[in-house]
Amino acid sequence: MRGVGSGPSGHTLSLRLRLIGLVALIFALSLALGGTIACLNASRSVEREMSSAIAVAQQTIEAAVAGLGRSREPEHELEQLVASFRGNRHLRVTLAGQESAVALPATDAPPLARVPDWFVRLMAVPPSRVRLPIRFGGRDYGAITVETVPHNEILEVWNEFGDSLLILALFSAPTMLLIYVFVGHALRPLDRMARGLASIGRGDYGVRLDGPLPPELSRLRDSFNRMAAQLAGMSVENRRLNEQLLNLQEQERSELARDLHDEVGPFLFAINIDAANIRRHAEAGRLASIASHAAAIGEAIGHLQRQVKSMLGRLRPIGLAEFGLIEAIANLIEFWRRRYPEIAFHLAIAPEAEGCSELLETTIYRIVQECLSNAVRHGQPAAIDIAVAHERRGGPVGELRVTVSDDGSGMRSGSGLGYGLIGMGERVKAMGGSLSVASYPGAGLSVTARLPLAARAVA
Repeated sequence: MRGVGSGPSGHTLSLRLRLIGLVALIFALSLALGGTIACLNASRSVEREMSSAIAVAQQTIEAAVAGLGRSREPEHELEQLVASFRGNRHLRVTLAGQESAVALPATDAPPLARVPDWFVRLMAVPPSRVRLPIRFGGRDYGAITVETVPHNEILEVWNEFGDSLLILALFSAPTMLLIYVFVGHALRPLDRMARGLASIGRGDYGVRLDGPLPPELSRLRDSFNRMAAQLAGMSVENRRLNEQLLNLQEQERSELARDLHDEVGPFLFAINIDAANIRRHAEAGRLASIASHAAAIGEAIGHLQRQVKSMLGRLRPIGLAEFGLIEAIANLIEFWRRRYPEIAFHLAIAPEAEGCSELLETTIYRIVQECLSNAVRHGQPAAIDIAVAHERRGGPVGELRVTVSDDGSGMRSGSGLGYGLIGMGERVKAMGGSLSVASYPGAGLSVTARLPLAARAVA
């Protein structure tokens, strides 16, 4: 038996791409979920950082303002106080009325690109502002305004988010490649199986799968090989059945030809002779001699009618289509009862047997016909039982069990089945059924056929 090799397949590639797409989707969903959680946490962290920075600045300014009462130059001290906040990463501090007294935060430069506006909106950290009026010694020195600038913190979060994306990309690319390679390697046996199924579809039942496989696929391979072996056996059996059926057909044709030649031909010839004699006697005026020839023609025609009826009965059971299976089998029993009145016949047919397909009814009739013929001719029985029963097995609606048993002499030891029963067995097997023969030498013979019942027969 030849094996099936490996090779590329468009269907396997499509499955690999689907698996990669599924993994990519999982990565994307994980990234979206993780990014959302990270953004929420980062937003709260930035808010806390801004709140802490503005609170510290407020405390620092209030403490510094409290000590300005002893200063000789309070305006200069205020400018120095504001200038002390220069370089702070989170705050912008301004002194009202003094354009030069502004402390701007140090802005970090982005390493790759500026923070996109959508990310700033996603962080949702608005700037906070505190205005601190400056009054001491009965004089108003304006106010110091402290305003948070979350840009640097948001930029830091954005950089961390970009680093996470880069790490995920560096992890995902080799992961996708490994999935593509290893899944393709794992699915290669399925390519071989697909080509094997295609070969079986073309009628090549000699194909087999071989080679080492994982346990899951090895079971699949073994099942495939068993299926291919069974199909190969069924193919051989089908060819044998077809040859057997052809032989049976030729045998039936030969028997019909022999009957036509041996039985019908001579009587037709005799009718032709008698008709010629009648014409000759009529021309000679010997009318008294015509009656005997006419009677001979009538006898020949009667014999021909009986012979043709017998031949038709072998081709098609008489009364089966007109009266049904039960009536046809009853007529068959009556035929043998008139010739063997000493035999007791018993008949039991289930209602499910009526209304079956024509082929099934004909097969049942032929089985009973062959078994009765064998029993009365060879078994010398005192009783014959014929039963057609319905059983809930062998399919969704069950099967019909045909049994013909007698109490005759049975088959002699070592003698095989006759051609009639062999032909019946092949016919039953071709219909998906089975036929068995049980012989009890000196105690009788029992023939049982099981035929699958079509669903519409019991609907």
